[in-house]
Amino acid sequence: MNKEAIEKKIASARTKLILDKPFLGALVLRLPLQEADPSWCATTGTDARKFYYNPEYIEELRPAEMQFVLAHEALHCALSHFARREHRVKHRWDLACDYAINPILIADGLTPPPNVMILKQYEGMSAEEIYPLISDNDHSDTMDQHLYDKEDDPKEGGQNSEENPLDESSKNNPPPKSSQSNNSKKDSDDKDSQGAGKQQFDESAGGSTAPPPPLEQAEAEELSIQWQQRMAGAAQQAEQAGKLSGIMKRLVEILLQPRLPWRSLLARYMSSVARDDYSYLRPSNRRGDPAIYPTLKSNEINVLVGLDVSGSVSDKELNDCLSEINAIKGQMRARVTLIACDSEIIEGFPCIFEPWEEATLPNEIAGGGTTDFRPVFNWAEQQDQQPDILVYFTDTHGDFPPYEPNYQVIWLVKGKGQVPWGQRVQLN
Repeated sequence: MNKEAIEKKIASARTKLILDKPFLGALVLRLPLQEADPSWCATTGTDARKFYYNPEYIEELRPAEMQFVLAHEALHCALSHFARREHRVKHRWDLACDYAINPILIADGLTPPPNVMILKQYEGMSAEEIYPLISDNDHSDTMDQHLYDKEDDPKEGGQNSEENPLDESSKNNPPPKSSQSNNSKKDSDDKDSQGAGKQQFDESAGGSTAPPPPLEQAEAEELSIQWQQRMAGAAQQAEQAGKLSGIMKRLVEILLQPRLPWRSLLARYMSSVARDDYSYLRPSNRRGDPAIYPTLKSNEINVLVGLDVSGSVSDKELNDCLSEINAIKGQMRARVTLIACDSEIIEGFPCIFEPWEEATLPNEIAGGGTTDFRPVFNWAEQQDQQPDILVYFTDTHGDFPPYEPNYQVIWLVKGKGQVPWGQRVQLN
């Protein structure tokens, strides 16, 4: 297969992705194509800036497999794998990233090439969760080259960590500094000029003879922000077209959720409902001055706290969260109503705490059944005054009310569960 046919095959796969899976297709288009030298690129690879490919490998792929390979490289970038490695050994991290990505693409309906690494026990897990489960002695090969990271020291067992013997030779035998003749220098200048022209050709038509340099930390951080923005834009466009799959939607929601600590987020949301405002009522004891000056009034707010005691959230986590609410409510005159619930409201609840009282939990709370959120919301609807805000601690594995209430709901979530409405804050 000639070069033109290879490029046509890749372009066709990209077009197919754009039409059938616009979210992935939009991400793939963000990686310019670059033909690579087979000496360092056995299959495909990315440095978070380009898609590198070995023409011989592309020739062997079926069209459906080509789509998988393109999406695989794009997801490495969208998930910011190039900025998340930190202290981890490169080879194990590379394996963890592939184990995390491949099940996502398969679940989305893409066809993997032969010998792609897939383990069922890693489905739904992030690369950070998978990494410690991989053996130090696992020398499996990844499907592609992850070109954005520096190689490990050979003693650490990183993949492709052997040093290029030509590089070692260059260190031991540096080129002479002053023995070149004018003609040699001219020849060298001519070669540099030809090399610059060759590099320009490589950028437009492929044929990169050397792997790209790994990313510096500042560049990786900048690219990570760019890819997050690209992912958010791609998800929005795909959703508007009605072609954002459920698995990709959940992936995007998890990745784009706020990165602030949950304590800061909880304080922000609770403070937003505090009714501090200026009053222009005439004071009853004012004498002589007919002018009315605004005075700052702070009204009491009602906070309803729901506790999932089905066993999914530990007592320590519940007490930690309650401590934060006590710290926040003391600053905003909040009246707290505490309700523990599994499939129904637990006996002894609700417990009501005035602004000057500390909200506490009983020493023992019955519970452990299935989870149903509806009793807490039903209780709130039956009151003369609805809460200003409901904070619910849960893992979200339960039955939700069919409709969103007309007051603010904050879900403090343990785990990766999703909520149908309200503001989700990651607890752990």
